[in-house]
Amino acid sequence: MTEAVLGVIGGSGVYDLPGLEDVREERIASPWGEPSDALRLGRIGRTRVVFLPRHGRGHRLSPSDIPYRANIDVLKRAGVTDLVSVSACGSFREDLPPGRFVLVDQFVDRTFRRETSFFGAGCVAHVSMAHPVGPRLQQRLAEAAAAEGIEVSVGGTYLCMEGPQFSSLAESLGYRAAGYDVIGMTNMPEAKLAREAEITYASVAMVTDYDCWHPGHEAVEVSDVIAVARANAGNAARLLARLARDFPAEHEPCPVRSDRALEHAIMTAPGARDPALLARLDAVAGRVLGRA
Repeated sequence: MTEAVLGVIGGSGVYDLPGLEDVREERIASPWGEPSDALRLGRIGRTRVVFLPRHGRGHRLSPSDIPYRANIDVLKRAGVTDLVSVSACGSFREDLPPGRFVLVDQFVDRTFRRETSFFGAGCVAHVSMAHPVGPRLQQRLAEAAAAEGIEVSVGGTYLCMEGPQFSSLAESLGYRAAGYDVIGMTNMPEAKLAREAEITYASVAMVTDYDCWHPGHEAVEVSDVIAVARANAGNAARLLARLARDFPAEHEPCPVRSDRALEHAIMTAPGARDPALLARLDAVAGRVLGRA
């Protein structure tokens, strides 16, 4: 059986993980470039935890400049089996007010400046993204929130925009009319890359504002986002600590096969694969490439 290792990617306002014990920092080299920051490795209870601040400490990286491939690759190399993303978002619904946590389970990708796959010319692969969130991991987050008395909404669609600008009013109204629930700038291509790396993924979207569609609220400002994100940070730390303390010692097989996503995904015949690309895929796809 595989030991469960919980990874946490912290977004705006979440640059550290309180409660992490026996902490050490490690910089892991990646063939996909430099990750956002050094990994912080430790334990919460009996669970091994690996933390990475998505924007780097000091919030140095914009959503478009985050090295998503390097981040997922080093988390895979660190042994992460289950990954929780924590990120700030805007809300398109009256009943998802600032301060609410949303455990989204669907994504719409509107980004256009980012590398979205580890695969390409020389080794082509197609993974399923029909169900991008691991349902058991999402359920464990919901149970941890209930145990801590933290109000969460389970389910919802996260629209990922490119940014770094916030939405225009016309965009915001259109997204709301389309039925999306929240909007952010960072869960894509993160969720896609986690799926390609066979890491089970779940997202905690922390509502900080109503985007700009709401007639009773001012247009979103960075100061408002940071203020609510900081207020949410304590609840986020409690949620993640409870999740880790109650986490199973062994990785649970994912019902949507996120941890077996590459099983039949690689299209390129072994003799036609690019050795240079295969070398870069040693961590991400080593499980399946090693038996080709």
